[in-house]
Amino acid sequence: MAFISRSKPYQSKARVYLSLPRSSFFSLPRLFSSIEETQTSGDAKPETQSPDAKPETKNLGSTETRPLRERFQRGKRQNHEKLEDTICRMMDNRAWTTRLQNSIRDLVPEWDHSLVYNVLHGAKKLEHALQFFRWTERSGLIRHDRDTHMKMIKMLGEVQKLNHARCILLDMPEKGVPWDEDMFVVLIESYGKAGIVQESVKIFQKMKDLGVERTIKSYNTLFKVILRRGRYMMAKRYFNKMMDEAEKLFVEMKGNNIEPSVVSYTTMIKGYLSVDRVDDGLRIFEEMRSLGIEPNATTYSTLLPGLCDAGKMVEAKNILKSMMAKHIAPKDNSIFLKLLVSQSKAGDMAAATEVLKAMATLNVPAEAGHYGVLIENQCKASAYNRAIKLLDTLIEKEIILRHQDTLEMEPSAYNPIIEYLCNNGQTAKAEVLFRQLMKRGVQDQDALNNLIRGHAKEGNPDSSYEILKIMSRRGVPRESNAYELLIKSYMSKGEPGDAKTALDSMVEDGHVPDSALFRSVIESLFEDGRVQTASRVMMIMIDKNVGIEENMDLIAKILEALLMRGHVEEALGRIDLLNQNGHTADLDSLLSVLSEKGKTIAALKLLDFGLERDLSLEFSSYDKVLDALLGAGKTLNAYSVLCKIMEKGSSTDWKSSDELIKSLNQEGNTKQADVLSRMIKKGQGIKKQNTASL
Repeated sequence: MAFISRSKPYQSKARVYLSLPRSSFFSLPRLFSSIEETQTSGDAKPETQSPDAKPETKNLGSTETRPLRERFQRGKRQNHEKLEDTICRMMDNRAWTTRLQNSIRDLVPEWDHSLVYNVLHGAKKLEHALQFFRWTERSGLIRHDRDTHMKMIKMLGEVQKLNHARCILLDMPEKGVPWDEDMFVVLIESYGKAGIVQESVKIFQKMKDLGVERTIKSYNTLFKVILRRGRYMMAKRYFNKMMDEAEKLFVEMKGNNIEPSVVSYTTMIKGYLSVDRVDDGLRIFEEMRSLGIEPNATTYSTLLPGLCDAGKMVEAKNILKSMMAKHIAPKDNSIFLKLLVSQSKAGDMAAATEVLKAMATLNVPAEAGHYGVLIENQCKASAYNRAIKLLDTLIEKEIILRHQDTLEMEPSAYNPIIEYLCNNGQTAKAEVLFRQLMKRGVQDQDALNNLIRGHAKEGNPDSSYEILKIMSRRGVPRESNAYELLIKSYMSKGEPGDAKTALDSMVEDGHVPDSALFRSVIESLFEDGRVQTASRVMMIMIDKNVGIEENMDLIAKILEALLMRGHVEEALGRIDLLNQNGHTADLDSLLSVLSEKGKTIAALKLLDFGLERDLSLEFSSYDKVLDALLGAGKTLNAYSVLCKIMEKGSSTDWKSSDELIKSLNQEGNTKQADVLSRMIKKGQGIKKQNTASL
């Protein structure tokens, strides 16, 4: 009988779960217990539920109004957790990985929009909710409907992840889901709460372009957004009106033969720039100079940012030259950074470099952030030689280490130049730069991994390992590729022990080396005579189940070497680990070699290991080990092994059994000789009976 979830009795939809397996109805406790229907009292209250929760679909095909409840054994609790709650708990406690995705996929018997909606509603982490939303559709598990889209947009809007919300909204028609006004209203309101009123207006205007009907709802939402920001648009219109009045007053002042001062002109320039009338601001500036009124520092500080914002970089360049000629520094030194960024964005790197010279002329100290802008854009223009010259100045003057500076070098500036230096044989210079940055608290993952790769490529693995230890102390993630290059660098230097140490660190950091890397390290250690060290690396390879089949020849060599050197327990441990991972070592070959070379104790322990675990062994292997034991005078060991073989039911026609019995009698072990003689005769009798029956 199907079990119908009653967690939302007042809704119109209920999810159907799989029926109990047949075996559960015929279990022993079940035969002695009755089935009782759950009686619902008249005054029972349904579960309370969030109004945002998605209703479930009721199974109309079910004829039962109430599910049957199985009587559980004492001490066992029923699990009433809903499927969506289980998924939310899994997402809350685990990182979003492929393994978690597979666990969720295996957990859900049938996907529907109600389940997806409720998972989104119950998710505690927005990142997981967004990844779940995208994964379910990308994996073909479900096609989102209007409600799941709306839920995701609302959640993103609440935490101001507005670009994601906008993309989801605008992609809906491509998925066959039509827009409606409510979705745009949510986005308009979200932008308003984030203080981005311009985007709210754009979304409102875009509704008309996209053919979405705008009703009083969307108009009211936009009005509230505008008013919430202090009548932004009205203030701008008012300022435009005030500028018109100011222009009239300015003309009237000049008509009355009252000459405007530098303050008057600067005020007018500021007003024009405030309403984006940059050309009018420039006109007033030129008029001022034509009348012989010299601009002051405030005038330049007012005009230059407006020119940069308007993209009038030629005019900005000329004004900067005028400032240099008159040796007038601006009131605000941040103007230089704005000039650097704007000239670089315009592609005029020569003009950007002139800004740095202007700072020196005007006695304004250039900070690391200023150099960073130039270095970043020189790298973007592939002008690496110029970037390196700037970097040399930065390093030599130790500008980065000046604690009074406020403009620091950004990752977008130092990462490209560090990467270039590490790829072109100048890792040492890159390290000097980054060590200065580390003194300012920088610990950039990309830069440090590039330093490891650079030193490794240049044949300096010890320097790479030093960087690796710094990253480990500071908790900076190390990349797999950096480890691989470091290990290969140690190998090329003939230092397999250090390569093994680096490989251990790689595994500890959660990276899995590939089969070729494992083989190269193991072979190098083996050839260097470090058999046990090679065995430990081999154990890691077997444990990670990487490249075992293609490296079985190497595994056999190491096992043989361990056994020959007397490291029997270690070898048996490796063989056992192979068996656990579904692979089998060639024990017959190992027993043959050990027997031929007189390593009887090792052969005996290996044979005992195989017998205890019922491993497949050839009869010839038994004979070889027994012959070796008997030849070495270890009759009691041979007796013990032969007894174990016969107890396992493996018949053996070992030709030297009579000789073993004779040796036992000669050594005074008559009891063992008698027992062995009886066992052999019994085995021969059974063999004859089997032959006769055939």
